[in-house]
Amino acid sequence: MNYPFNRDLLLASVGFERLFDAFTEIEKTASSRAATNYPPYNIIKRGEHQYTVELAVAGFKQEELEITSEGNKLSIAGQVRKVQEGEYLHKGIATRDFRHEFTLAETVVVKGADLRDGLLIVQLENVIPEEKKPRKIFIGGTNNPQLVVEERQAA
Repeated sequence: MNYPFNRDLLLASVGFERLFDAFTEIEKTASSRAATNYPPYNIIKRGEHQYTVELAVAGFKQEELEITSEGNKLSIAGQVRKVQEGEYLHKGIATRDFRHEFTLAETVVVKGADLRDGLLIVQLENVIPEEKKPRKIFIGGTNNPQLVVEERQAA
């Protein structure tokens, strides 16, 4: 694959092909999203592992919104189904169909969603498996610290 970033970065890394593919996909998504920024949204870091995506969806009903999580993609779509009542003298609240796609890290999961005060709020959490957390590597012995402690106590 032809990556749009520094070739030296590729040469100095091992096993990052999926990460580079994700960056390439993010770049494609961002360039297609640049054409439309509707509806406006926020991405908020709430804690060390908690995130929230907020979309301003004034005028949308819950049944007109769809949230899908598949693999590392979070898709949020809105499709207006209502029939216009009356004649608008001024229409300042946009309610048109939309689709936003967000690329999530492999360890980020969607925890839930709410519709409050005209905002669609999607809660995300970065769930890092125990085997992915930092650990000390022992030289010349086992990588299991519990066994190393038990071996030292037995000696």
